[in-house]
Amino acid sequence: VLADHPDPREAADALVDAARGGDVRAFNALVHRYRPRILALALHLTGSAQDADDIAQDVFLKAFQRIREFEGRSAFFTWIYRIGLNRSLQMLQQRRVRQAVDFDDPRVAIAVAVDAHDAPQRALELRETYAHLVYAFDRLSPLLRTTVVLTTLQGLSYPEAATVLNTTEGTVAWRMHEARDQLRKALEAASVDAQVKHTHGPEATARRRTVSGVQKAGRRQRDREPDGMSCTLALALASVVSA
Repeated sequence: VLADHPDPREAADALVDAARGGDVRAFNALVHRYRPRILALALHLTGSAQDADDIAQDVFLKAFQRIREFEGRSAFFTWIYRIGLNRSLQMLQQRRVRQAVDFDDPRVAIAVAVDAHDAPQRALELRETYAHLVYAFDRLSPLLRTTVVLTTLQGLSYPEAATVLNTTEGTVAWRMHEARDQLRKALEAASVDAQVKHTHGPEATARRRTVSGVQKAGRRQRDREPDGMSCTLALALASVVSA
């Protein structure tokens, strides 16, 4: 199927048609193609590698069971994204909002590993910066979080994100503006609080760099191509805040 359709979209459509006809190998090819992005989507939204893996399994099990119901009115990735979003939001509803900054959050660890370049002092500073940023992200509303993830990490355009979220392009733009504003305010508050509580020592210096560190990381991230797989949440959020 893929050899007959070198264009990626045509190849995906051909795989979907074959899967709807009962071709298990075609469905497995769709899983191979889209699972990394669904896994990334779930990880960015839940902050748990285990939950993300469970969500990805649930999503493709449901897709397999319902593939014949897919009528092709929208792109397959739109359909599968909606299933992934709904399952991730269900998982979030089962949890309480985190009450403290988690410096061991896997999303923070991944971002530091990507951006620290094996420099211990830089890793310390980035860990502070990204932990506060991810904490602020987790306290956004589910709609704002999903919009940020789809546009900034998954690389969807505003019209594509609007299709997935069943809303308008203008609403997506407003949500991004609101998310940016809330993230900036949260980081500024964290920076002020750090200066009040910690006035001396290397930890205080790292904390005071929260906002400036985010701005620098954001400029670096804007030079990278978002694809939902290689991009990390903290780095992508940095690009949102510094825009």
